[in-house]
Amino acid sequence: MDALASGSVEVVDLTETLRPEYPTIQLPEEFGQAWGFKKEVISRYDENGPAWYWHNLSFSEHTGTHFDAPIHWVTGKDLPNNSVDTMPLKDFIAPVCVIDCSKEVAADPGFILTKEFLLKWEEENGKIEAGSWVFLRSDWRKVAPAGNYTNMQEDGAHSPGPDTEATLFMVNDRDVLGFGTECVGTDAGQAFAFEPQYPCHHYMHGAGKYGLQCMTNLDLLPAKGALIIAAPLKVEDGSGSPLRVIALVPKK
Repeated sequence: MDALASGSVEVVDLTETLRPEYPTIQLPEEFGQAWGFKKEVISRYDENGPAWYWHNLSFSEHTGTHFDAPIHWVTGKDLPNNSVDTMPLKDFIAPVCVIDCSKEVAADPGFILTKEFLLKWEEENGKIEAGSWVFLRSDWRKVAPAGNYTNMQEDGAHSPGPDTEATLFMVNDRDVLGFGTECVGTDAGQAFAFEPQYPCHHYMHGAGKYGLQCMTNLDLLPAKGALIIAAPLKVEDGSGSPLRVIALVPKK
Protein backbone atom coordinates (compact mmCIF):
# COMPACT_ATOMS: atom_id res chain seq x y z
CA MET A 1 0.00 0.00 0.00
CA ASP A 2 2.89 2.35 0.74
CA ALA A 3 4.33 1.64 -2.72
CA LEU A 4 1.01 2.37 -4.37
CA ALA A 5 0.55 5.56 -2.38
CA SER A 6 4.05 6.78 -3.20
CA GLY A 7 3.68 6.01 -6.89
CA SER A 8 6.59 3.58 -6.97
CA VAL A 9 4.20 0.86 -8.13
CA GLU A 10 1.86 1.35 -11.08
CA VAL A 11 -1.47 -0.46 -11.60
CA VAL A 12 -1.94 -1.73 -15.17
CA ASP A 13 -5.22 -3.10 -16.51
CA LEU A 14 -4.72 -6.19 -18.70
CA THR A 15 -8.45 -6.64 -19.35
CA GLU A 16 -10.49 -6.13 -22.50
CA THR A 17 -13.85 -4.37 -22.03
CA LEU A 18 -16.78 -6.81 -22.15
CA ARG A 19 -18.97 -5.67 -25.03
CA PRO A 20 -21.32 -7.37 -27.50
CA GLU A 21 -18.95 -7.08 -30.46
CA TYR A 22 -16.01 -8.69 -28.66
CA PRO A 23 -15.31 -12.05 -30.41
CA THR A 24 -15.62 -15.48 -28.83
CA ILE A 25 -13.95 -18.65 -30.01
CA GLN A 26 -15.87 -20.44 -32.74
CA LEU A 27 -15.90 -24.26 -32.74
CA PRO A 28 -16.96 -26.53 -35.62
CA GLU A 29 -20.73 -26.53 -36.11
CA GLU A 30 -21.20 -30.02 -34.63
CA PHE A 31 -20.08 -28.77 -31.20
CA GLY A 32 -21.79 -26.47 -28.73
CA GLN A 33 -20.91 -22.78 -28.96
CA ALA A 34 -19.90 -20.20 -26.37
CA TRP A 35 -22.20 -17.21 -26.03
CA GLY A 36 -20.91 -13.77 -26.76
CA PHE A 37 -21.52 -10.97 -24.29
CA LYS A 38 -25.03 -9.53 -24.11
CA LYS A 39 -26.62 -7.03 -21.76
CA GLU A 40 -30.15 -5.68 -21.45
CA VAL A 41 -31.25 -2.70 -19.40
CA ILE A 42 -33.52 -3.55 -16.47
CA SER A 43 -34.14 0.10 -15.61
CA ARG A 44 -32.44 3.44 -16.05
CA TYR A 45 -34.06 6.00 -13.78
CA ASP A 46 -37.43 5.32 -15.47
CA GLU A 47 -40.77 3.64 -14.81
CA ASN A 48 -39.00 0.26 -14.31
CA GLY A 49 -36.83 1.74 -11.56
CA PRO A 50 -36.98 5.48 -10.96
CA ALA A 51 -33.79 5.80 -8.88
CA TRP A 52 -31.52 3.08 -10.21
CA TYR A 53 -29.72 1.84 -13.32
CA TRP A 54 -28.72 -1.83 -13.92
CA HIS A 55 -28.49 -4.64 -16.49
CA ASN A 56 -29.15 -8.33 -16.95
CA LEU A 57 -26.06 -9.97 -18.42
CA SER A 58 -25.47 -13.18 -20.38
CA PHE A 59 -22.18 -14.68 -21.52
CA SER A 60 -20.14 -17.87 -21.57
CA GLU A 61 -17.65 -18.65 -18.84
CA HIS A 62 -15.09 -18.21 -21.62
CA THR A 63 -16.10 -14.84 -23.06
CA GLY A 64 -13.82 -11.80 -23.14
CA THR A 65 -10.75 -11.71 -20.93
CA HIS A 66 -11.28 -14.95 -19.07
CA PHE A 67 -9.83 -17.62 -16.82
CA ASP A 68 -9.49 -21.35 -17.57
CA ALA A 69 -9.61 -23.70 -14.58
CA PRO A 70 -8.28 -27.28 -14.78
CA ILE A 71 -11.82 -28.71 -14.97
CA HIS A 72 -12.23 -26.91 -18.32
CA TRP A 73 -10.29 -29.70 -20.08
CA VAL A 74 -10.87 -33.45 -19.95
CA THR A 75 -7.35 -34.04 -18.63
CA GLY A 76 -8.12 -31.99 -15.52
CA LYS A 77 -11.65 -33.19 -14.86
CA ASP A 78 -10.77 -35.54 -11.98
CA LEU A 79 -8.28 -33.35 -10.14
CA PRO A 80 -9.10 -32.00 -6.66
CA ASN A 81 -9.94 -28.30 -6.29
CA ASN A 82 -10.13 -27.99 -10.07
CA SER A 83 -12.97 -25.47 -10.49
CA VAL A 84 -13.05 -21.71 -9.94
CA ASP A 85 -14.99 -22.04 -6.69
CA THR A 86 -12.58 -24.54 -5.13
CA MET A 87 -9.11 -23.57 -6.41
CA PRO A 88 -6.66 -22.18 -3.81
CA LEU A 89 -7.09 -18.47 -3.12
CA LYS A 90 -3.32 -17.95 -3.03
CA ASP A 91 -3.17 -18.70 -6.76
CA PHE A 92 -5.12 -15.52 -7.54
CA ILE A 93 -1.98 -13.46 -6.84
CA ALA A 94 1.29 -14.46 -8.51
CA PRO A 95 4.37 -13.11 -10.30
CA VAL A 96 4.61 -13.20 -14.08
CA CYS A 97 7.26 -13.79 -16.73
CA VAL A 98 6.39 -11.98 -19.96
CA ILE A 99 7.82 -13.61 -23.10
CA ASP A 100 8.02 -10.90 -25.75
CA CYS A 101 7.20 -12.55 -29.09
CA SER A 102 5.78 -9.40 -30.69
CA LYS A 103 8.40 -9.15 -33.45
CA GLU A 104 8.02 -12.82 -34.32
CA VAL A 105 4.22 -12.63 -34.36
CA ALA A 106 4.28 -9.49 -36.50
CA ALA A 107 6.29 -11.46 -39.07
CA ASP A 108 4.24 -14.65 -38.65
CA PRO A 109 0.85 -14.44 -36.88
CA GLY A 110 0.92 -18.22 -36.44
CA PHE A 111 4.22 -18.08 -34.52
CA ILE A 112 4.86 -21.17 -32.39
CA LEU A 113 6.56 -20.73 -29.03
CA THR A 114 9.27 -23.37 -28.55
CA LYS A 115 11.39 -24.61 -25.65
CA GLU A 116 14.42 -23.20 -27.43
CA PHE A 117 12.81 -19.73 -27.48
CA LEU A 118 12.04 -19.99 -23.75
CA LEU A 119 15.60 -21.05 -22.92
CA LYS A 120 16.97 -18.12 -24.90
CA TRP A 121 14.60 -15.80 -22.99
CA GLU A 122 15.95 -17.24 -19.72
CA GLU A 123 19.53 -16.52 -20.79
CA GLU A 124 18.60 -12.85 -21.04
CA ASN A 125 16.13 -12.53 -18.16
CA GLY A 126 16.81 -15.31 -15.68
CA LYS A 127 15.04 -18.55 -14.90
CA ILE A 128 11.25 -18.82 -14.98
CA GLU A 129 10.41 -19.29 -11.31
CA ALA A 130 8.04 -21.98 -10.09
CA GLY A 131 4.59 -20.63 -9.35
CA SER A 132 4.82 -17.86 -11.95
CA TRP A 133 2.44 -17.06 -14.74
CA VAL A 134 4.00 -17.16 -18.19
CA PHE A 135 2.43 -14.66 -20.61
CA LEU A 136 3.07 -14.69 -24.35
CA ARG A 137 3.18 -11.08 -25.48
CA SER A 138 2.09 -10.86 -29.12
CA ASP A 139 0.58 -7.35 -29.35
CA TRP A 140 -2.29 -9.24 -30.99
CA ARG A 141 -4.52 -6.18 -31.32
CA LYS A 142 -2.03 -4.80 -33.84
CA VAL A 143 -1.72 -8.10 -35.71
CA ALA A 144 -5.23 -9.54 -36.00
CA PRO A 145 -7.09 -8.52 -39.17
CA ALA A 146 -10.01 -6.14 -38.68
CA GLY A 147 -13.18 -8.15 -38.11
CA ASN A 148 -11.23 -11.42 -37.92
CA TYR A 149 -9.76 -11.52 -34.42
CA THR A 150 -8.82 -15.21 -34.58
CA ASN A 151 -7.13 -14.69 -37.99
CA MET A 152 -9.33 -17.45 -39.42
CA GLN A 153 -8.24 -18.75 -42.82
CA GLU A 154 -9.24 -21.68 -45.03
CA ASP A 155 -7.19 -24.10 -42.94
CA GLY A 156 -8.29 -22.72 -39.59
CA ALA A 157 -7.15 -19.99 -37.23
CA HIS A 158 -3.59 -18.66 -37.29
CA SER A 159 -2.56 -17.24 -33.93
CA PRO A 160 0.46 -17.82 -31.67
CA GLY A 161 0.84 -20.39 -28.93
CA PRO A 162 3.24 -22.98 -27.48
CA ASP A 163 4.12 -26.32 -29.00
CA THR A 164 4.06 -29.58 -27.05
CA GLU A 165 7.71 -29.46 -25.99
CA ALA A 166 7.44 -25.87 -24.76
CA THR A 167 4.30 -26.69 -22.78
CA LEU A 168 5.89 -29.73 -21.14
CA PHE A 169 8.96 -27.64 -20.31
CA MET A 170 6.82 -25.03 -18.56
CA VAL A 171 4.79 -27.67 -16.71
CA ASN A 172 7.43 -30.23 -15.77
CA ASP A 173 10.71 -28.32 -15.68
CA ARG A 174 9.53 -24.91 -14.44
CA ASP A 175 6.30 -25.78 -12.57
CA VAL A 176 4.56 -22.60 -13.72
CA LEU A 177 1.20 -21.50 -12.34
CA GLY A 178 -0.32 -21.20 -15.80
CA PHE A 179 -0.06 -19.70 -19.27
CA GLY A 180 -1.64 -16.51 -20.60
CA THR A 181 -2.06 -14.84 -23.96
CA GLU A 182 -3.69 -11.90 -25.74
CA CYS A 183 -5.41 -14.21 -28.23
CA VAL A 184 -8.78 -15.96 -27.93
CA GLY A 185 -7.17 -19.21 -26.73
CA THR A 186 -3.99 -20.26 -24.95
CA ASP A 187 -3.20 -22.76 -27.69
CA ALA A 188 -1.98 -21.79 -31.13
CA GLY A 189 -4.65 -21.45 -33.79
CA GLN A 190 -3.29 -24.51 -35.59
CA ALA A 191 -2.89 -26.59 -32.41
CA PHE A 192 -5.64 -28.99 -33.54
CA ALA A 193 -2.93 -30.51 -35.77
CA PHE A 194 -0.40 -30.96 -32.92
CA GLU A 195 0.23 -34.16 -30.99
CA PRO A 196 -1.65 -34.23 -28.73
CA GLN A 197 -4.22 -31.77 -29.98
CA TYR A 198 -4.22 -28.48 -28.07
CA PRO A 199 -1.17 -29.32 -25.93
CA CYS A 200 -1.41 -26.20 -23.77
CA HIS A 201 -4.91 -27.12 -22.63
CA HIS A 202 -4.03 -30.83 -22.46
CA TYR A 203 -0.91 -30.59 -20.31
CA MET A 204 -1.51 -27.37 -18.36
CA HIS A 205 -4.95 -28.34 -17.11
CA GLY A 206 -3.96 -31.97 -16.69
CA ALA A 207 -1.31 -30.76 -14.25
CA GLY A 208 -3.77 -28.56 -12.34
CA LYS A 209 -2.54 -25.33 -13.92
CA TYR A 210 -4.47 -22.39 -15.33
CA GLY A 211 -5.04 -20.31 -18.44
CA LEU A 212 -5.72 -16.64 -19.12
CA GLN A 213 -6.66 -15.30 -22.52
CA CYS A 214 -7.93 -12.25 -24.37
CA MET A 215 -5.70 -9.97 -22.33
CA THR A 216 -4.31 -6.65 -23.51
CA ASN A 217 -1.53 -4.19 -22.58
CA LEU A 218 1.12 -6.87 -22.08
CA ASP A 219 3.50 -4.41 -23.74
CA LEU A 220 3.27 -2.34 -20.53
CA LEU A 221 4.78 -5.11 -18.41
CA PRO A 222 8.47 -5.83 -17.82
CA ALA A 223 9.92 -9.25 -18.61
CA LYS A 224 9.98 -9.88 -14.86
CA GLY A 225 8.95 -8.04 -11.73
CA ALA A 226 5.18 -7.54 -12.13
CA LEU A 227 2.60 -9.11 -9.83
CA ILE A 228 -0.67 -10.39 -11.33
CA ILE A 229 -4.04 -10.30 -9.57
CA ALA A 230 -6.46 -12.59 -11.43
CA ALA A 231 -9.50 -13.76 -9.46
CA PRO A 232 -12.28 -15.46 -11.46
CA LEU A 233 -15.92 -15.30 -10.39
CA LYS A 234 -16.84 -17.90 -7.79
CA VAL A 235 -19.11 -19.95 -10.04
CA GLU A 236 -20.22 -23.25 -8.55
CA ASP A 237 -18.33 -26.05 -10.35
CA GLY A 238 -17.24 -23.39 -12.85
CA SER A 239 -14.76 -24.15 -15.61
CA GLY A 240 -13.73 -20.51 -15.85
CA SER A 241 -15.12 -17.00 -15.95
CA PRO A 242 -14.59 -13.51 -17.29
CA LEU A 243 -12.48 -11.50 -14.84
CA ARG A 244 -10.48 -8.32 -14.32
CA VAL A 245 -6.75 -9.02 -14.68
CA ILE A 246 -4.59 -6.40 -12.94
CA ALA A 247 -0.80 -6.05 -12.84
CA LEU A 248 1.19 -4.27 -10.16
CA VAL A 249 4.32 -2.97 -11.90
CA PRO A 250 7.31 -1.40 -10.14
CA LYS A 251 8.28 1.87 -11.82
CA LYS A 252 11.84 2.12 -13.08
